[in-house]
Order: sequence, then structure tokens, then C-alpha cells
Amino acid sequence: QSMDSTLHYIHNDSDLSTNSSFSPEEERKSKVQDVVPQALLDQYLSMTDPSRAQTVDTEIAKHCAYSLPGVALTLGRQNWHCLKDTYETLASDMQWKVRRTLAFSIHELAVILGDQLTAGDLVPVFNGFLKDLDEVRIGVLKHLHDFLKLLHVDKRREYLYQLQEFLVTDNSRNWRFRAELAEQLILLLDLYSARDIYDYLRPIAFSLCADKVSSVRWISYKLVSEMVKKLYMASTPTLVVDLMNELVEKFCRCHKWSGRQTFVFICQTISEDDCLPMDQFA
Repeated sequence: QSMDSTLHYIHNDSDLSTNSSFSPEEERKSKVQDVVPQALLDQYLSMTDPSRAQTVDTEIAKHCAYSLPGVALTLGRQNWHCLKDTYETLASDMQWKVRRTLAFSIHELAVILGDQLTAGDLVPVFNGFLKDLDEVRIGVLKHLHDFLKLLHVDKRREYLYQLQEFLVTDNSRNWRFRAELAEQLILLLDLYSARDIYDYLRPIAFSLCADKVSSVRWISYKLVSEMVKKLYMASTPTLVVDLMNELVEKFCRCHKWSGRQTFVFICQTISEDDCLPMDQFA
């Protein structure tokens, strides 16, 4: 009977949102669930114990991080409170490999937890990963669209200001990072308004079109052509005209041959993908 009352207390959604400090007894009760044998969950949660990592297996925290989405899926979002502390401990682990593992799966965890828990518990961790080492940031970047599409529109718009930061990497020769950014921006065009695309994504796209590495540039040509298509189909035709005028000014009239070549390639991509009616293109 006392177990039932404890479970009722834990499963009450209103208690999930409170951050009151628990006594040791309440802390123990907050880890109780009825999906898997409790001893099994306790064994899993103990993987983040520092003494265990030093004496048993230095990789144990990484294994724990790798399995966490599966454990969360098994327990269900109503039992997320059992895993929350462990997740936050892993997210601040000293080993970048542990944080990297979580960064690659945070979008999957967001699907499992739903928008309310994601906004409260995952977004702060996500924001921390954005400022981490490149090895961790790439995990967030590879699934940027998958994560942002799960957020509310207002919350999603906040990240427009931070996308520019992905152009800066610890190692400037890390061109795959910028190539991945271009790929993700193509997907992100569906999540933002024409005005936001013009104001925030356009400068990044133009910067990527002038990248030193051809692989990055080729993806960026596709990005610009998709941007032209999106702006043309929007209800503000002046934006696409402004964009095309800037393409002419920035690349067609560029004093470097590489800039003029970029203009030709962008024109090729726009015509091949039917991004504009031919009279508008002309």
C-alpha cells in the first residue's frame, strides 16, 4: 500500500515540474518505478559513481550514456525523474567522449520525453553542448534540424542568433563541420519564415559559398538555390529580388574569378532544380 502511494506520488505530472530539494528518503523514493526490476535500474544508475569508473572500468560512463535513450524509452516519460540526475551528471562528465555520446542522441531523447520535458530538462543541456568542444558540437550539429523541429516556434527562433557560431571551429581545417552546417541549413529552411531566412540564414549561406574547400561550396550552392525557391514561394516577393540582386553584386561582379565562377554554379543549380520560373531567372 505504501508502494502504491509512492508510485502515485511519482507518476503525478504536477510533481515533475517542481524542483524542490528532496530529503535522502524522498530522493530514494524518487528513483522508484514499476517498469523494470528496481535492482536493475539501481545498478544502471550506479554507473555514474566516480569510484566505479576508477576501479571497475574507465569506459563505464560512456556505456551508460550510450544506453540512456534506450533506458528512457523503456521506462517511459512518466519515469524520467528516475534518470534526470544521472543524465545531468553524464552531460557534465569530464570525458568529452561521454558528452559526445549524449550530444549524438539528444534529439532521440527529445522525441521520447515530449516537448514539455524537452524544454525544461534537455534544452539547457543542448545549449551547453553548443559551446563545447568540436567533437561534442558535431553531435548536436548533425541532428540540429531533428532537435529544433521538436521545439515551440518561439524557442526555435532563439537559435537563429547562434547559427553563425557554427562557422567558427577549434580547427579551421575542419571543413566537414562547415559542410554539415550547410546540409543542416537546407533542412532548417522549412522551420523558419522567409524574413528569418533572409535576415539570419542568408549571410551564413553566402559565407559558405566562399569557403576554401570545394565540397563545402558545392553543398552551399544547393543551399542558396533552395533559399531562392523558398523566398520565391513566400508571400514577400521583394525578398527574393533582393537576394538575387545581392548574388549579382557579391559574386557576378566579384573582382576574383572564383567569385564569378561561384555565380555561374549557383545559376546552374537554380535552373536545374527549377527554383524560379525562367522569366524571373532571366
